Order: sequence, then structure tokens, then C-alpha cells
Amino acid sequence: MRLEKRSVFLSKPILVIYYSWSGATERAAQAIAKVQQADVVRLTVAADTFAADMFVTSDIAQKQLATGALPALTNALPNFNDYATILVGGPVWSAKVATPVRSLLTHLETFTGTVAPFYTDAGNAGDYETDFAGLVQRATVKPGLECHAGQSAAAIKSWLQAVET
Repeated sequence: MRLEKRSVFLSKPILVIYYSWSGATERAAQAIAKVQQADVVRLTVAADTFAADMFVTSDIAQKQLATGALPALTNALPNFNDYATILVGGPVWSAKVATPVRSLLTHLETFTGTVAPFYTDAGNAGDYETDFAGLVQRATVKPGLECHAGQSAAAIKSWLQAVET
């Protein structure tokens, strides 16, 4: 599954992996991948896991968090140890990491490289980055990038340079 691409701004192989409920995080992932020239994987869950309505989806996610029953990822995951850096994207749900991204982070428990979040929200990211960092076991967590519509390439480049340092 490993593609022979190399980062433009990061000197070692990287992976952009993301979950997108509404399409906003997917647009951010594609913008980052365009600047970064990284391998990209979209996380998927069963089609009936969440509703089309964001408030209903929020309720579903809250129940998942309360019970610890995170949604199963339905796509194949790459060998994370093939990468030095993994950029993890997802939506902010109730100021927390979305449950599909939480599922992914359980698969990164032995990864010892660098991880950095990028995320989209409907107005308030809250303590997303603190929540994210608390879910990462062994990797080094770098500051994240809060993505907005029309994220500039310059902002992405600046963030990627900060991730590398």
C-alpha cells in the first residue's frame, strides 16, 4: 500500500489520513496533500453509522463515547511504521475528536513517529488538540492545524514546517 512519494516540506515519508463526515475535512486533506505530496487514506465507517443531520450524528457520537463503542473502520489501514509522520484529520464533534478518528488512534498505539492533527469545526474547536494528544500513546504529538474553507497554501506550508521541527 506504500506509495513512493516524498514530502515537499517534510524530509521523511508522511501519511495524510482522515475521516470526513460533511466533506470539509476531505477538502482540507486534499489541500494538505496537494502541498505535501503525501500518501492519502480516507477513513470509512459503515454507511448506517451516522445520520445526515449533524445534531443526530452528535447524539450518536455522544452515545459511542459514553459506552466506549467506537465505530469500526471499514477500510484497510496502511502499515503506519512505513511513515515517519502521520497527519490525522477529522471533524471536531462537541469540542472533541470525532469517534471514527478515535478508532484510528487506537490503531496507532505502537507508532513512535510524529503525529499532528488537522481538523475542521463548525465554529468552536474547544479543547480538540488536548483531547487528541491524550489519545495518542507513544508518538510525538505536534501542534495541529485548524482548517477553514479556502485554507491558504502558505498557512499549510507554515504548519508543515512547524511539524518537522
